[in-house]
Amino acid sequence: MDKMTFNVDGMSCGHCKAAVEKGLMGLSGVQAAEAVLEAKTVTVTYDANKVSRDTLAGVITDAGYEVKD
Repeated sequence: MDKMTFNVDGMSCGHCKAAVEKGLMGLSGVQAAEAVLEAKTVTVTYDANKVSRDTLAGVITDAGYEVKD
């Protein structure tokens, strides 16, 4: 399993956290997703053979938040 942490702008409440985590957990190959509001980060544990970084970032963006590089 691989692990990646994204810096994410726009998350401000429990609903934001839940929306991002739920979206990521819905992807095949994602084992865990944890958003930390205070740090403005989302850490994802995933199988790189099943899901790409771009797909993970796309789910966060589609949920309405901005992924910072």
